[in-house]
Amino acid sequence: MPDKLEWKKQVLGTLSKCYSLAPLQKDGRSHFLVAAEKTDRCLLFSEDGKLEETVWDGPGGVMTMEQVPGSDGVFLATHRFYSPNDSASASIVVAEPDETGWKVHTLCPLPFVHRFGILRRGGVNYLVAATLKSAHAYKDDWTCPGRIWVGVLPDDLSVFDDEHPLPMTALVSGLYKNHGFCKTTEDGVETAYFGTENGVIRVAPPAEAGAEWEVSTVLETPVSDMTLADFDGDGEAEMMTFSPFHGDTLAVWKKQGGAYAKVWDCERKLPFLHAIWSGKLAGKGRAVLGYRQGDRELLYLSFEDGAYKLDVIDSGAGPANVMHLVVNGTDCLVAANRETDEIALYKLSVN
Repeated sequence: MPDKLEWKKQVLGTLSKCYSLAPLQKDGRSHFLVAAEKTDRCLLFSEDGKLEETVWDGPGGVMTMEQVPGSDGVFLATHRFYSPNDSASASIVVAEPDETGWKVHTLCPLPFVHRFGILRRGGVNYLVAATLKSAHAYKDDWTCPGRIWVGVLPDDLSVFDDEHPLPMTALVSGLYKNHGFCKTTEDGVETAYFGTENGVIRVAPPAEAGAEWEVSTVLETPVSDMTLADFDGDGEAEMMTFSPFHGDTLAVWKKQGGAYAKVWDCERKLPFLHAIWSGKLAGKGRAVLGYRQGDRELLYLSFEDGAYKLDVIDSGAGPANVMHLVVNGTDCLVAANRETDEIALYKLSVN
């Protein structure tokens, strides 16, 4: 019999339109951040779910947060991305803890920036960021495609502000609905994947200073979000995708002859797929996913007895994002349940 994963839910608090999540190491302890899509706060929790402090009260519009590698609590975040129709003033900011609380300042203005990550190679940190589009003239205007932007992230970030932004260079242009982002490590190289209307784009930093970035299209199907995990235990990661943009179709793809081929389609339609995570859960490669309309469930995907299987963790909450953490040896999930304003912790037991 396959393991049955059972979950105990704890609502940690509420935050209007809670959206973005990220782990954070600070003062020698593990924490996590929760921030709002609309104008509201960014909160810092201990890893066991206790609210510790407010990082900022606004402006919100936080799509992504990520800690600066090797730092003590310093992280980057997007600000003022309130929706695809209200993000022309978006930027990436730096949040640094100090003796008075938190100092927040602009790293670089980047209109329509939605997702970003920090990739390290050859002793250099690189910022890689995705803009959903480049401009718009009216609501739901998608005629101006987005880009993938890259830049070197130096050790001293205090020198950047609105007047002195971090230089960024366009690496890939012409990407419509440039929404999905995930990081992984392949053959020892930190790598990023982007989900777009054009397909899934893979990028990796230069192997050495002065070399070119590695760029390739690994899937030509329109994809809203994707993640990679070794579901079947053969030592090679499969790709789970949501399609199309903010869509309802869940699929898994496996490399065959060097290219991805679809090996599973979910029969159910899951409207407004959005929350996504993958990795080891109860010792096996699994993915966690959530959708924001209809039954608004949080689910996990497993490969059991030669078949893919979905199981329900929670329903009715409408998660925008989900992250995994281990607390005292126990697998846990934190979900930003945007549709109900819940910040929720789910603890796992295996029977």
